[in-house]
Amino acid sequence: MADQEQKAIQFVEEAEKKLKSSKGFFGSMFGGSTKVEDAAELFVRAANAYKMAKKWPGAGESFCRAAELQLQLGSKHEAATHYVDAGSAYKKSDPQEAVNCLGKAIEIYTDMGRFTIAAKHHVSIAEIYENELADMEKAISSYQQAADYYKGEESNASGNKCLLKVAQYAAQLERYDVALQIYEEIAMSCMDNALLKYSAKDHFFRAAVCHLCVDTLNCQQALQRYEELFPQFADARESKLLKSLVQACEDEDADVFTDAIKEYDSISRLDQWTTTMLLRVKKRINQDDLK
Repeated sequence: MADQEQKAIQFVEEAEKKLKSSKGFFGSMFGGSTKVEDAAELFVRAANAYKMAKKWPGAGESFCRAAELQLQLGSKHEAATHYVDAGSAYKKSDPQEAVNCLGKAIEIYTDMGRFTIAAKHHVSIAEIYENELADMEKAISSYQQAADYYKGEESNASGNKCLLKVAQYAAQLERYDVALQIYEEIAMSCMDNALLKYSAKDHFFRAAVCHLCVDTLNCQQALQRYEELFPQFADARESKLLKSLVQACEDEDADVFTDAIKEYDSISRLDQWTTTMLLRVKKRINQDDLK
């Protein structure tokens, strides 16, 4: 590992010498651009050596230097690729710098009109905010941007996948109006697709859970509307669970609310998101009991 780090340092030193010799009158007259190309290649070799030595900041910085030189040479695709590589390296040591590098790559790709690949890297940024930086607001923003790009390129399945992430985190931040609108729209789009029709039930269920977090009457009315739009939902276990929960809320009976969830969960496990949302509703019932 130490040998690889030493190699990386040597490659950086060689690259700096190449750059220095490319400047000035004689440098520009005698192969200045070729020397810049050589320097860019040396920075990439340095970055790979740093990677082998697990020196991630050095790898990230070297990839960034290579990207800057490729921009200078007018090679946008190469520059964007190096910024993505820099982002991957920085992710292991400095997540915010990884976001910065991916952002630079996205700027280049959008300038080139390559919105699908830009969307992919917006997802990468969203995942960093989601997992490393724990910033749900910025994760939502990045997933929304990715969805917009995917939808613009008619990649609706990928766009909807990102929108479901937006809805998930919006609901966790108590922005239920945003979440339920997304769940309803995706449910409606699934109804028109024979392959996705069954999943409409799950999206209507999540939308109804969001309604329940807002108000019992809202949820009741939403359930009636969903059953009219999608008759199969009326017979689903999810619909029956929600009706039981609505009734428990109206009766202000936390025990019945809990029992209904336990009964459902014994057959079909509730995921963490749904459990979290329903616990909020139960807390509201308990607070009502104390009044």
